[in-house]
Amino acid sequence: MGEIFGVLAAVLSSALGGTSIGATRYLVTSIDPLAIGSFRFGIGFLLLLPLTLLRGYRWPERGDWAAAIGLGILFFALFPILFNASLIFTTAARGALALSTLPLLTLVIGAGLGSEALTWRKSIGVVVATLGVAVALLTDLGSAPSGAWRGDLLMMAAALCMALYGIWSKPLIRRSSPIAFTTMSMAAGAACLILLSCARGSLAPVAGFGTPQWLAAFYLGAFGAALTFYLWAFALERTTPTRVAISVTVNPITASLVGAWLLHEPLRWNLAAGIVAVFAGIWLATTTGQRVQAASIPVSSWP
Repeated sequence: MGEIFGVLAAVLSSALGGTSIGATRYLVTSIDPLAIGSFRFGIGFLLLLPLTLLRGYRWPERGDWAAAIGLGILFFALFPILFNASLIFTTAARGALALSTLPLLTLVIGAGLGSEALTWRKSIGVVVATLGVAVALLTDLGSAPSGAWRGDLLMMAAALCMALYGIWSKPLIRRSSPIAFTTMSMAAGAACLILLSCARGSLAPVAGFGTPQWLAAFYLGAFGAALTFYLWAFALERTTPTRVAISVTVNPITASLVGAWLLHEPLRWNLAAGIVAVFAGIWLATTTGQRVQAASIPVSSWP
């Protein structure tokens, strides 16, 4: 049951991540991506911190602080920078497909580091889910600007950051608690983004914010950061990094559904077919005939 709850938490986390794209697309007309990241993870940290303190969750051990901070910079600072930069060169559809290489990267790297077994069922599930994303985005993949490959590579680098975070953070989360670890890591990433935003003057347009902009920023912080990444850490505590990573294929699906609802973008047959393939792939990768306990990550593989 613990693994089932972990997979469900990962799917919900990725679904929330998809809905956050709408708020990001709205704010990007007012402030630059660095400032958006500062708001998202800064507000997320401010919401998680009192919860962590009031509930008395166990913080990472002193010996794990450097790793927690380093992983926070990797996931909550470098990842959003690469993610946002990629969309300068490529389309959202191609970017979503490139990000969907995350479960494949996690599967291969995890197997190489000995953190989990490489099985045919997981491998087939990852491939099916990734193909599901490609089918869902089929009508948009052909409209690529010149040099889109640069954005695709940047998005794959962002996916690599997520894969390494998922693999390396798992033992650290188990030694503390999902909320406390996420709070410390998010604080490190938010601090980096805020310093960069201040240096570039990215926060200056905030003076002209109205109610809609503040609501969008709060949504990103509360749901797109605090809840999304708490659920991600909750999932990593209970199941393998690959089973968590494959849930990211839900992200472009929910983004498409939100776009259809809020932006009146058309829904086509390929989206429905993609949804079926994505959930079939998740089912294949997260269910096994014989329960296999993932091996612990050796200390030498930590960052």
